[in-house]
Amino acid sequence: MIATDLPLDDVTDQLVGVLGDPKILIGIPLALLGAVFMSFGAQYQYRGVNKVERLTGTSGSEGLTGKQMLSLLRRPSWVVGTLMLGLAIVCQLSALVFAPLILVQPLGAVSLVITTLLNARVSGHKPTKQSVRSIIACVGGIFVFVTIAAFVATETRLTDGQILTVVVMLGVVLVLAAGTWLAFRKRAHPLFYIVTSGILYGFVATLAKIVIKRVQAGDIDGLTIGCVVGLLLAVALGAYFVQTAYSVGPPDLVIAGLTVIDPMVAVLIGLLVLKEAATANVWAFLGFVAAGLIAVYGVFSLARNHPQVISESQELPIRRGSHGTDDGKPKR
Repeated sequence: MIATDLPLDDVTDQLVGVLGDPKILIGIPLALLGAVFMSFGAQYQYRGVNKVERLTGTSGSEGLTGKQMLSLLRRPSWVVGTLMLGLAIVCQLSALVFAPLILVQPLGAVSLVITTLLNARVSGHKPTKQSVRSIIACVGGIFVFVTIAAFVATETRLTDGQILTVVVMLGVVLVLAAGTWLAFRKRAHPLFYIVTSGILYGFVATLAKIVIKRVQAGDIDGLTIGCVVGLLLAVALGAYFVQTAYSVGPPDLVIAGLTVIDPMVAVLIGLLVLKEAATANVWAFLGFVAAGLIAVYGVFSLARNHPQVISESQELPIRRGSHGTDDGKPKR
């Protein structure tokens, strides 16, 4: 039991326990609230994209056209979804003020569970045993990751060299992503959009954390502005890929990719570049690798076994299961 005559700070330290930093208790709930907004936002945006495809009579599988993008702005469901995703971003940025990146970012995996339940109710496609196992792998892997991060995550003072490294890395990723899409968009696998947007959003989270820390320190200079510009470019291209992903796959599959790839990229940057796990030992890193592999496996397994992917005309170039039609073509 905690002695009542202890100073408030000591009591707080005992309640926090191994987490060590009381501010984390504020960051975690904010991150979880952001996950809820992300789930509902994804469902509404997915509905808006599909409505626009039906109204225009064209598919966005090769990338949404300018006409389709303008039509999305007139769809109430898409606008509501975008506002909810905006609230999710606000919650996430607020969480980053109080907690390390490698702890906050993976908590978005909660949105996968919520989105799965929402999509099952809306679409009528109940999760199969295989898809449930895939979701458990995604969420379980990420939460093991979070548990390890809670013990080893530390805030460090960033150097200009570290920040410049992140910006240069993002520049390379933006060029590769845009170039690959332009060259192969007519036959791009749906996972391309999901994985690429996840990578870009991982950089968004990292740059957001960097900008927050530099503003707090009063370091508003050319490097900070460069981070903001890179962040906005990554948001724009990532958002475009996400909307395209909604046209070729169900929202919970898209969220599965984002909530695994996004935090994995952010955490790798945090570990290797920003040194947010400087106190971690070899066992912690092995745990990161094992948990990450499990979560990534869950994404690819869900892409293969998702009931909506199997039964509906998504035109996905992946093997379909027993719920498809006898001739191997998906049901209309």
